[in-house]
Amino acid sequence: MRTKLTKLLGISYPVLQGGMAWISDASLASAVSNAGGAGIISTGGRTTEYTRAEIRRCRTLTNKPFGVNVMLMAPNKEEIVEVICEEKPAFVTLGAGNPVPYFGKFHAAGIKVIPVVPNVRLAKRVEANGADAIVAEGMEAGGHIGSIATMPLMTQVIPEVAIPVVMAGGFADGRGLAAALIMGAAGVQMGTRFLVAEECPVHEKVKQCLLAATDTDSIVTGATIGGAVRGLRNKFSEEFVALELSGKATKEELLRKATGTNKLAAVDGDTEHGMMQAGQSLTPLKEIEPAAAILGRIVREAADLLTNAPARMR
Repeated sequence: MRTKLTKLLGISYPVLQGGMAWISDASLASAVSNAGGAGIISTGGRTTEYTRAEIRRCRTLTNKPFGVNVMLMAPNKEEIVEVICEEKPAFVTLGAGNPVPYFGKFHAAGIKVIPVVPNVRLAKRVEANGADAIVAEGMEAGGHIGSIATMPLMTQVIPEVAIPVVMAGGFADGRGLAAALIMGAAGVQMGTRFLVAEECPVHEKVKQCLLAATDTDSIVTGATIGGAVRGLRNKFSEEFVALELSGKATKEELLRKATGTNKLAAVDGDTEHGMMQAGQSLTPLKEIEPAAAILGRIVREAADLLTNAPARMR
């Protein structure tokens, strides 16, 4: 399955695994890369020592291309960038800040740059400044989100740029991949779908909550304070939204209340008081299985749909 993305990164299938803070490590990234996609190690909340160690560990687990995600809100982002440039993964994805000042440094190190963008204006801006590709992420995604849904984002971004566009937000099966490719995308990024991979280190309690979730079980916190985050409904998220909408807490108080809750769920397994970040496509998560099985099924389904699309229109 050849696209501009597979050619750019030297991978077999046009699927990136999302860089999920406190979750996406070398075990998950290498499993996705070994299966033919492109795994990503997340550095959100992590130290430079962790970043270097995970990149090196990933290289012991795969000889395939993999990437590293940089959260540009991180206080140690400059140090993280230096480590990545020294260790030289195949590519980086960058979000939650202005990625342009880092393009030159990454390119000088031979690392391809793929910023995450939420709208056409930013897509054009990063292309003009030398991005190798972009991830256009719709609001159906888990974690920090923008304000435009995936379909209108896909409709508007893809015709406006010449570099490969990877769509993200709500993709969970081969139908979504096929639809994105037909629309002109070079591939898709999936995060939530890989949360139930055997190799994913997210806490087992979170995996069980995901398997039990229905299509209406996602919720957005922080939308009124400029920091919208999508996750699963639970005691924390519902109480947070109620407080947020009541107007009885300041932005600073709400931010303090949310700080650390992602790790609380993902690492410690507190599924009541932690924020279980996840996207809207939840019902396809039916069992815990190897990343290779997940990706293989997605690619087979997409290939079948693309091959047999004319017959389905009769």
